[in-house]
Amino acid sequence: MYTSVIIFILVYLAMGLGKLPYFNVDRTGAALLGALALIVAGRISPEAAWAAIDYKTIWLLFGLMVISGAFTLSGFYDWTAFKVASLPLKPSMLLAVIIIMGAVLSSLLTNDVVVLSMSPLLVSVTLARRLNPVPFLLAFCFAANAGSAGTLIGSPQNMIIAQALDLSFNQFFLWAGLPAILSLLLIWAILNLQFKNKWTLATPQKTSQASIGFKLDHVEVIKAGIVATIVIIALILDIWPKEIVALAGAGVLLLNRSLSSQDVLKQVDGNLLLLMIGLFICNQAIANTGLIQSLFASLKEIGFDINHPLSLYAVSAILSDLVGNNPAVMLLTPYIPHNEFSALLGASLALATGFSSNLIIFGSLAGIIVVEQAAKCGIQISFGAFARSGVPVTLATLLLGVIWILAAHVYIQI
Repeated sequence: MYTSVIIFILVYLAMGLGKLPYFNVDRTGAALLGALALIVAGRISPEAAWAAIDYKTIWLLFGLMVISGAFTLSGFYDWTAFKVASLPLKPSMLLAVIIIMGAVLSSLLTNDVVVLSMSPLLVSVTLARRLNPVPFLLAFCFAANAGSAGTLIGSPQNMIIAQALDLSFNQFFLWAGLPAILSLLLIWAILNLQFKNKWTLATPQKTSQASIGFKLDHVEVIKAGIVATIVIIALILDIWPKEIVALAGAGVLLLNRSLSSQDVLKQVDGNLLLLMIGLFICNQAIANTGLIQSLFASLKEIGFDINHPLSLYAVSAILSDLVGNNPAVMLLTPYIPHNEFSALLGASLALATGFSSNLIIFGSLAGIIVVEQAAKCGIQISFGAFARSGVPVTLATLLLGVIWILAAHVYIQI
């Protein structure tokens, strides 16, 4: 048992720090090493390790990554970012449009891919307009994290939650959609207030037109759009298994005469898939010891019962900022009961991890991507600058979530 505990702690320490202390091993490497160590040490058999991997979640995420990758290669994200950022609107209204764009695209096409694809062009276009890119980038990041919390396909952690609790697309949106939408108003209000007189740079920078060049493949955009629409409709109808729907859509897009399947598959985040596989095995090994169950029982004695939506909301919000969204969700979901509160519990977990992601730069992959992409364009967003906006946004949206969960919990009990 002690071997399992030590390995588990080291793996989740790496999740929190971003790498294994004293080694050049990132989160994915730590998860895989942990899984391998547990198997070699005999703490989990190879057969049990294989069975611990939730292949349905892996296939669902893989299929949706391929679909989103087709949009990336077709130039759709670049074109959308350019068109939106070029709208002849005053800064406060442009901020609102960018928030809506980030939320809508992220809720339908997976937030991290959307942020990675669109951030560089947002920087270039705002600089070309002599605007300060920071408020628009932060708004885009915050909206992507908060808005994506409202749908089953908005983020990897949402897919894990939906598969683990067997929630349909409609159930997920019913319980998480409205607070995710309302959070966008809070994001706009807070950033609009903070940057009211800071819409332009003190020292204007000019970007070259080459840096905002892109090529839009109309045929591939239409094809990807049709496939994505059919996939979303199929998910809403909930007739076929979610992972089969996603894989079917991916298969159609991979069978292509224009885009190379190799190029499309490069858009798949293989590191994330491997990280999830490693964590599935590590979590199962520690579950076999009974320690996690004992921990949750102890928490219940002091009032933190994860079977209660509000307690789960608080625990997952804290845990996601300590070890990351996906690891936190993967650790918690096996212990959430399947009952009349399952949908609300799933929504609580999604909203907590989505809203708390905006606290600090390292709270989400989207935050890291935005800061790194801005730095490549000469725009520095410091830890403090991010937190000055991220902290009030996170607190306001988390409070919104608390109000929603309390009201929904009372409604279910009536």
